[in-house]
Amino acid sequence: MSPVIAAEKLRSLNLRVGFSQTRPICTIMNELKALIFDVDGTLADNEQDGHRIAFNLAFADAGLDWSWDRNTYEDLLETFGGKERIHRYMEDFQPGFDPPAGRDRFVRELHQQKTLRYQELLNSGAIPLRPGVARLLKEARANGLGLAVASTTTAVNVTTLLSKTLGEQSISWFEVIACGDVVARKKPAPDIFLYALEELGLAASECLAVEDSESGLASALAAGLTTVVTVNESTRKQNFTGAAIVLDQLGEPDNGFRVLAGDAGGATLVDVNFLKLIHHRAR
Repeated sequence: MSPVIAAEKLRSLNLRVGFSQTRPICTIMNELKALIFDVDGTLADNEQDGHRIAFNLAFADAGLDWSWDRNTYEDLLETFGGKERIHRYMEDFQPGFDPPAGRDRFVRELHQQKTLRYQELLNSGAIPLRPGVARLLKEARANGLGLAVASTTTAVNVTTLLSKTLGEQSISWFEVIACGDVVARKKPAPDIFLYALEELGLAASECLAVEDSESGLASALAAGLTTVVTVNESTRKQNFTGAAIVLDQLGEPDNGFRVLAGDAGGATLVDVNFLKLIHHRAR
C-alpha cells in the first residue's frame, strides 16, 4: 500500500468514527478497542471430543466405514474448514473412493449431516467453554471492549455454543460473528480476520486476537493483529513464534494459567488489564 493510500485510509477512518483530526493518530490507533476470538479450541476445547465425534457419526449415518481416531484428526486439524478436511481425507486416505453424486455435492451433504450431529452434541450440553472464557467475555463487555469472532466453523455452531453455555442473550454481545465461507480463503490466510476488522470498522492496531493454533496465529499475524495464544491438547506442540504470549488457558482466580512462552508480568489470569498490557507492549 502506498503512503498516500494509507494516509487516506487513516483519514477516512477518523471521519467515519468521529475523531477530531487534531488528535494524534498514533494515540487513536494504539488504544485497545476490541477482542477477536477464534472459536474451536479457543472458546471451547471441542475439536477432539466434539467435531471429531460428529464427523464419525455423520460417516456412520452415510453408511461409510470411515472413522477418524485422535491421531488422524490431529493431522487433519492442519487443514481449516470441515468440508476441506473431508476433501483432504479422501485424497490422502481414500484415494479410490468415487462418490456417485459428484465429489463436491457429496462433501457438502456429508458436512451438513456432520453439522446436525454437532448441533446435537452442543444442545446436550456436552461441550463447555474453556476456563476463563465466560469471565473474560463478561469483563470485556463491562469495560467497553468490542467482541468479535473470526472462525472457519459455521455461524450456527458459534451461536449454538454461545446460547447453550452463556444464554441466548450472549449472541448479541458480539458485534461481528465472521464464520465459515464468508471469505474464500481459510486460515492461515488472513482473510477472516481482515473481514472481521472491516465489519468492526477498526484497524488491526486497535484490536487483539485470541487463538489456539499455529495456523490461526499465522492468520491473525498476517492481518496485523497482536495475538494471545491459549493452547489445547491438539495444539500445544505447535510453533507459536510471533505470538505476544502463549498460555495453557485464560485462567480463573482459583486456577491460574501457566505461561508457555512470553512474559506475563506476574499475572495469573487473563483479564482486561492484562490484555491492555500485552497490547501496549506490542505497539
